[in-house]
Amino acid sequence: MNPQEWLMSRTPHPLRSLPWKLCACAGAAALALTACGPGAQGGGSAAGAKVGLITKTDTNPFFVKMKEGAEKAARTAGVELVSAAGKFDGDNAGQVTAVENMVASGVKGILITPSDSKAIIPALEKARAKGVLVIALDSPTEPQNATDALFATDNFKAGQLIGEYAKAAMKGKQAKIATLDLAPGVAVGVQRHNGFLKGFGVAGNDPAVVCSQDTAGDQSKGQTAMENCLQKAPDLNVVYTINEPAALGAHTALKAKGRDKDVLVVSVDGGCTGTRAVKEGKIAATSQQYPLKMAQQGVQAVADYAKNGKKATGYTDTGVTLITDRPQDGAASQTTAFGLENCWG
Repeated sequence: MNPQEWLMSRTPHPLRSLPWKLCACAGAAALALTACGPGAQGGGSAAGAKVGLITKTDTNPFFVKMKEGAEKAARTAGVELVSAAGKFDGDNAGQVTAVENMVASGVKGILITPSDSKAIIPALEKARAKGVLVIALDSPTEPQNATDALFATDNFKAGQLIGEYAKAAMKGKQAKIATLDLAPGVAVGVQRHNGFLKGFGVAGNDPAVVCSQDTAGDQSKGQTAMENCLQKAPDLNVVYTINEPAALGAHTALKAKGRDKDVLVVSVDGGCTGTRAVKEGKIAATSQQYPLKMAQQGVQAVADYAKNGKKATGYTDTGVTLITDRPQDGAASQTTAFGLENCWG
């Protein structure tokens, strides 16, 4: 989900992006739309079918990696990938325009990481009514059945894993928790936040939660949010962050106050930069997810639909792993060596 370094399966062999010829396509002012021509020849009616990929932004490393996975899968399946991205995280209008442009261009399916899990639904309903297979990646819509299928991390579980880890790491000490969240109404942020609270064993209104701030998953906003929380609750000792950019911003603020060694910071995403931050001790633990796998499975699902008319349905869990070099009893984890071999695929 969001700025700075954002598995094909859980194997220690990260995919490498392949060279692609990009050509400009029609698009709205809010989005850049590009098409990647098919490489390997596909079989059956899938050959040459168009697959649309719409991410929240094209600068967030998480979505850059997702696009790499989609490109790889498109080349393997012999389909054409058409991609678009919003100007910023939360650019629903841009995503609506991208959906409309892709449907008009004749895509067989659309893969989307919705910026607004509710506001995007009317555009997706129109696409589905025209026979387009719509698959959400990473972030579900609300309700989830507004798309045909979802390929994503169990974000509640991702939050729960780091919540359980943080609880174990505190070893019975009284916790004073700051939560650095995403933004109101974004399903992935809500799920991670609630999962963390569940894992730690506290309710949202528990007095142990001394500060909550939104960061949009941005490093500079994460720093500002942490500064605000330190001002409000200078003795806080646990920090949950929506992602690793927010965690690194929090670390900067904590270090400036001389608190970086005695405050436990946990996060979600498991990107390569974030995993290195765990190795360096800036973050205690993170829940690693696999956007390459989401995109590859999504593209293959559209290729299968083009070939045989069978639509993917329901939710496919693409996995999550707790990464830390400071393991705790009762919190199953892998080391940063594993994390760096598998970061985002």
